[in-house]
This record gives sequence, structure tokens and C-alpha cells, in this order.
Amino acid sequence: MPAKLIARFKDITADGAILELVVWKVPAPVPPTEHGYKYSAVYVVDGVRVVGFDNERGKGDHCHLDGTEMPYTFMGVEQLIEDFIAAVAARRTP
Repeated sequence: MPAKLIARFKDITADGAILELVVWKVPAPVPPTEHGYKYSAVYVVDGVRVVGFDNERGKGDHCHLDGTEMPYTFMGVEQLIEDFIAAVAARRTP
């Protein structure tokens, strides 16, 4: 079974920030994760990653918040999207 695209979104806001999310259903988990998804979600302001969620091979599920990398517990695609939106909303200037 080849990888299947589940979600893809990219937007450049009026202030030039970039929001991008891509989620794939993969035939085998990306080590060391045990779920069958490969994902990347990023919010970039002035060329700097402010928020990021991904599951890089060898690192597993993790997030980047304000320059700090920390573990992330992947609970499904819908929860990932909600967590990403909440993290971005918490950092956007009104």
C-alpha cells in the first residue's frame, strides 16, 4: 500500500506568516512511532518557526514551541489539527 495523502493545507496570512500542514497515512509506522501517520505542521513568522509538530524518523512525535522542542503525544489526526490550531492561536498577535 503506498502512502495516502490525508490532509494538506497551506496559507500565507495578510501579515506574511505561513501556516502549513501535511498528513499522510503510511503503510508502516515511522520509527519510533507506532501509529501509521507521517505528519508535519508549521507556523512560520518572519522566517522563524514559531510552532511545529512532526514525527521525524528517529525522533518520533514531537513539537516545537517558541524555539523549544518537546515530546508530543499523537492521539489522531483530528487532535493533531486541533492542537496545532490552538498553539498557533496562542501565539498570534491580535
